[in-house]
Amino acid sequence: MDAKPAYPRRSAVISWILFDWAAQPYFTLITTFVFAPYFANFIAPNPAAGQAMWGFAAAGAGLTIGLLSPVLGAIADASGRRKPWIAGFGALLVIGASAMWIGKPGDPSVIVPVLIAYAVASVGVEFATVFNNAMMPTLVPPERIGRLSGTGWATGYLGGIVSLILVLGFLAASPQTGRTLFGLTPLFGLDPVTHQGDRITGPLTGLWFIIFVLPMFLLTPDYPAKRPVREALRAGLLELKQTLAELPKQRSMAIFLLANMIYTDGLVSLFAFGGIYAATTFGWHTIQIGTFGIILAVAGVFGAWFGGKLDDIFGPKRVIAGSMIVLLSAVVAILLVDKDSIFFIEVAPPVPGGGLFASASERAYLVLGCLIGAAGGPLQAAARTLLIRLAPRDRIAQYFGLFALTGKVTSFIGPLLIGAITAATQNQKAGMAVLVLFFSVGMVLLMMVREK
Repeated sequence: MDAKPAYPRRSAVISWILFDWAAQPYFTLITTFVFAPYFANFIAPNPAAGQAMWGFAAAGAGLTIGLLSPVLGAIADASGRRKPWIAGFGALLVIGASAMWIGKPGDPSVIVPVLIAYAVASVGVEFATVFNNAMMPTLVPPERIGRLSGTGWATGYLGGIVSLILVLGFLAASPQTGRTLFGLTPLFGLDPVTHQGDRITGPLTGLWFIIFVLPMFLLTPDYPAKRPVREALRAGLLELKQTLAELPKQRSMAIFLLANMIYTDGLVSLFAFGGIYAATTFGWHTIQIGTFGIILAVAGVFGAWFGGKLDDIFGPKRVIAGSMIVLLSAVVAILLVDKDSIFFIEVAPPVPGGGLFASASERAYLVLGCLIGAAGGPLQAAARTLLIRLAPRDRIAQYFGLFALTGKVTSFIGPLLIGAITAATQNQKAGMAVLVLFFSVGMVLLMMVREK
């Protein structure tokens, strides 16, 4: 009779969860609510061009991640270790994010270096996440995987909230008033005119990751080393070849990976461009977008935490399906909200210098954003739970590599389509409309997956 596997103590699990807290400011501060809208509005020649260029950079990073993820995952399974990979790719995140400080407003010479830094940091954070996810099956019993995944996402959202409050309340000030959201002058003498409060999000993200990822390295046990890296390279590539050959026989896994490829493309694009879209539609700047982000992240905390509980009760497939229905409905509704209309009904537009979210259209966008925040966390948390249920335990990093591959190999298509359509039509709404297709097709495919 097989002995029950031994799981590490609670402190090791909590330290693993802190990885999500450590990494989330990159997505919250840089890709969604602060730096991306700042780039589109103040570094790029105009917002439409900025959205297009940001999309092309995201596409390049996504293609790199997609092509290399399964290979690196296979090598990691063969070698046994996870932490060295997390450390190496975490370093890329820190270097790339910190370099984004150079993004001065109105300086065309910094556009390409900033986009390269963004791509490098994106590659780093995504690969580090692949190997961190692969540690999950050794931390808790199978019946608690859903709760662990949901708690990790919820903790990540909390980290995003805290980092946003720190930036908005103490670092980023309005160029007009010179004051932060809390009515303070920025710490460290950050200059509002040159948007140093927006640019500091890069170095802050790097420092934040270094500090909060340390408990995972110190307290969470790693897989034992199996073989040297060179030998693991040969063995890993051979195992990957065998896995790919077997994949067509594993119908549910293959369909799930295809569904994940499509709906993740839509979700990543939605988060990447939601802040830029709001900034242009309503004329929001850092404080408005950041406050919007805090409210969305609060919704995300509750959504991810509650979704994790639903995952263990009803299974991850149902949680993913429910989340996608909410996301699809919210995206369609957002396309019907403009600054002077809601669902084709005319309303008073925002008044320059008016109160925070004072207009009806802004409040409608806020409510829809909260639905997106509440659904996005459970979707991503339940997806990695479903992957663990479908994948062989001894090849978990390899399958998380394939999971990242399907989440990234076409992830350039969403940003590329949004960027290309926006550039061709000079209309951001037309670019965002493509997201409806991604969520619809992903939902149809998910229904064909048989959950273990």
